[in-house]
Amino acid sequence: MVYRSKAPLRIGLAGGGTDVSPFSELYGGAILNATIDLFANASLTPRSDGKIIIHAIDKGIRLEFEANAPITDLSQLPLQIGIYNRIFKDYAGISQGFELITYIDVPSGSGLGTSSTLVVAILGVFAEWLRLPLGEYDIAQLAYSIEREDLGMAGGKQDQYAATFGGVNFMEFGKNGNVIVNPLRIKDDIMRELEFHLLLFYTQLNRESSKIIEEQKNNFSNKESSSIQASLNLKEQAYRLKEALLKKEISKVGPILDFGWQNKKQLANNITNPVIEDIYETAIGAGASGGKISGAGGGGFLIFYCPGNTRFDVSRAMEEKGVLLQRYHFFEKGLATWISYH
Repeated sequence: MVYRSKAPLRIGLAGGGTDVSPFSELYGGAILNATIDLFANASLTPRSDGKIIIHAIDKGIRLEFEANAPITDLSQLPLQIGIYNRIFKDYAGISQGFELITYIDVPSGSGLGTSSTLVVAILGVFAEWLRLPLGEYDIAQLAYSIEREDLGMAGGKQDQYAATFGGVNFMEFGKNGNVIVNPLRIKDDIMRELEFHLLLFYTQLNRESSKIIEEQKNNFSNKESSSIQASLNLKEQAYRLKEALLKKEISKVGPILDFGWQNKKQLANNITNPVIEDIYETAIGAGASGGKISGAGGGGFLIFYCPGNTRFDVSRAMEEKGVLLQRYHFFEKGLATWISYH
């Protein structure tokens, strides 16, 4: 018997960064995102030999431990081990051995919420195996707690909720720490149009999102006026995009994305760089009406809204820059878990 799960990655469309503490606690945040058919995957097979095997296929790392005790060495696979330790602590230990296999459909740290989505997927297989009474909000909050509190990893709150709930969501982050996920009922024809015009590109640039987010948090804590005003503008951007999609005013998406990108660059120094700026200006020159980095910035994936049939010119221009088109479809479901008897 094998327990399996998959959780969808997301494209951050508007409001990115307003879910990061302390801004969200001081001013409240708002984000609009949509999940796509790229996933973080996990499989768990119980073992009878008292061994724990953790195998991250995409990283080429395989670790082995003794069961029935917390794991102290988190140097190689901190997410997987951190989740095991938290489950061991909260649910009175796991005495049986198991093999956990994980992989993500895109490179980790590429701006599609990979780390948080992987945490959600792994929590899903543990919940399925151990029959843990966890609802959607419970899993998302536990994933956030493991990453941000147990492991001390910098980041926001949107990714855990996007991966758990799935679909197109307008998320509000209250000053009291509460998160409200509002699913948007957008007509199918609008989603198909958005999918046609919104292109996703992989820059092949590596970056460490944690350093960018730490600088962003420091700017908020130090009350840097430019960063705070930019974040307030990004919060407003999320409301603008929600209204445009619900009113079927899809031609406004490009300029709204560009408004967000110009403000996001004010949050931290390394969100953009000359290479990213060149890619962005090239896409605009080829016909895109706006775009942004998905995630903290510094590299990873870029998205561009391409009106009319300019998607073909933009794709050619990106190919000449060595930027890879990533095909995708919007995916309306969130975390899925199941049991395989084969």
